[in-house]
Amino acid sequence: MKDHVHLIKSVETGSIADEMGVEAGDALISIDEIPIEDVFDYRFLIQSEQLSVVIRKPDGEEWELDIEKDESEDLGIEFESGLMDEYRSCRNKCIFCFIDQMPKGMRPTLYFKDDDSRLSFLQGNYVTLTNMDDHDIDRIIRYRLSPINISVQTTNRELRCRMLNNRFAGQALDKIKRLYDAQITMNAQIVLCKDVNDKEELRSTLTDLLEYAPVMQSVSVVPVGITRYREGLYPLKKIEREDAITTLEIIDEVSAIAKERFGIYFAHASDEIYILAGRDLPPGEEYDDYPQLENGVGMLRLMSDEYDKTYDRVKKDIESGRICPDAYDMEFSIATGVLAESYVREATKRICGLFPRVSFEVHAIRNDFFGESITVSGLITGRDIIAQLEGKELGQYLLIPDSMMKADEEIFLDNVTVSDVEGALQVKVHIVKSNGLDLVNFILKEKLYE
Repeated sequence: MKDHVHLIKSVETGSIADEMGVEAGDALISIDEIPIEDVFDYRFLIQSEQLSVVIRKPDGEEWELDIEKDESEDLGIEFESGLMDEYRSCRNKCIFCFIDQMPKGMRPTLYFKDDDSRLSFLQGNYVTLTNMDDHDIDRIIRYRLSPINISVQTTNRELRCRMLNNRFAGQALDKIKRLYDAQITMNAQIVLCKDVNDKEELRSTLTDLLEYAPVMQSVSVVPVGITRYREGLYPLKKIEREDAITTLEIIDEVSAIAKERFGIYFAHASDEIYILAGRDLPPGEEYDDYPQLENGVGMLRLMSDEYDKTYDRVKKDIESGRICPDAYDMEFSIATGVLAESYVREATKRICGLFPRVSFEVHAIRNDFFGESITVSGLITGRDIIAQLEGKELGQYLLIPDSMMKADEEIFLDNVTVSDVEGALQVKVHIVKSNGLDLVNFILKEKLYE
């Protein structure tokens, strides 16, 4: 049996653990005589107002600490592993796996294929359910964890086995029914592969999943990403305009039924599918509070709407005299992905139109690194930015969306840093969020809006 001992990395100064004498290097053994399997057990058990916590010191001495606290109060302990356990790697060999299509020489962490249900709750990752047993489902239900994000692909069990290259992938779908019966909120994802799980297979899958609504609150349909590094892999085909049009027709049919039955639109296409089909994005209210932004579902609509709200706020402040627009003189450029170019250009044009002496240019960065079919901003590399903007007049600053950056670090997917880009292009780089407020604060050179 695995020994559940969790090494403590640090203790917050002034916290309960600090006051009880817990230190970095100690180990957590149990809470209320229950061994801690991982972060789920820990977070659930520390909700109690009275705890009996066993800590093991480096010399082997064990302390039993009786703690009284508020229900929502944290102990102030950080562990060596965020999950308090080993990460679970993927057991599948999906025909559409993006990691299999990446070149060598990138950050090692980018090649790790996770399929860990705990990351679904902690980070919003999508899981296939093939890596989960009854014990995992029992704990999700017992702790009332939600939402869980599920990578479904198809409800055709035989087809799912083929798509995931896992003979258990079909029966793993039974776990959705257990989660539904327990009223655990779910989101689902379908990676659309041409002539595989599209057309009638897609209609069948969405119809099947609709039976789990509204507990399953959304299903996203996203086109498969195909890079230029697919030698020896399944021969996937690019989603074309007619494919996108057909896909939207199916989604519209299912969404109409869901709206009538449950009051939600339920099925959503990614922004890329609308652009491929040549159709306008739906209004914001049709995105059901945007449960799948990280999947590229509604990102451009939300960005446009937030820029409109920012425009109205700034215009009002200009009219009231709070801001003098003539006081700001600036020229800058924006780097973005091909997919978002027209939306970024129009939104920025509207904001900058309020400032007569501010000018800008938008540069759509073609993805030469992964291949031109990859058009989202989040997969743009530093070397492509440098190669395509070198020698261009960029103004005083180059603005880059935060989606291009590694979380909390100024580094691109290819390990090129923001400093590398600044050095190569001889321009100051400024990272902005896609909500309009960062853009205005940048122009004003102060954080006036939050």
